[in-house]
Amino acid sequence: MSRKRTMSTKQKIALMTGAATLAGGFAVVTMSMGHASVVCDGLDQALRNNESFIAGQRANPDAQSAARIANREAVIKQINVQREASGCGAAPAAPAAPAAPAGQGQGQNQQGQNQQGQNQQGQNQNQGQAAPPAGGAGGQVVCAGSTVTLSGEAGAPAASSNQFPLGTRLKVTNLDNNKSTTVSVTSTSGSCALLNNAAFEQVREPGKFLIRKARIERVG
Repeated sequence: MSRKRTMSTKQKIALMTGAATLAGGFAVVTMSMGHASVVCDGLDQALRNNESFIAGQRANPDAQSAARIANREAVIKQINVQREASGCGAAPAAPAAPAAPAGQGQGQNQQGQNQQGQNQQGQNQNQGQAAPPAGGAGGQVVCAGSTVTLSGEAGAPAASSNQFPLGTRLKVTNLDNNKSTTVSVTSTSGSCALLNNAAFEQVREPGKFLIRKARIERVG
């Protein structure tokens, strides 16, 4: 005569509790994976947008293309840092560069070179008459080792930054020519300090769109 094994009340409660815990843990993991997927999708789209912009600038360059490309490359670098921190996988493939109409790229390159030559000639003429560098006493050195480029934006001298809030005063010194300018942060970007056209003109070297040896100070 066989005996049927019955499950005690304590065993039933333990079994139900374990099943509920397992289901809850699965739900948490699923939600976390879903959130990470949304974040990575947004970062991947931003990456593609910036790479498409760079590809377009390289296919149809003008006098400001080098500065725009340097700016977007800094943004891409920041996006890749965020992708790594978010645990995203491999970066999406870069878009193919659009083909320029025959002869168009060569003509625009020549035009850009002519504009750069004219700018350099004017800067050489005014080199000995440069106004004293803007800004007062030095402040706290920040973003050591950072390079500085221009955003291509017009307007009064100003800067954008991914490190400091709007209104922060930054003094940027070009150590290659000891020229400096002090400006307020008016917008955000992918760099510690990104100068607009007017501010960059105060510290640039003729024909250069990047300050490799820069000192950035927070003042005020």
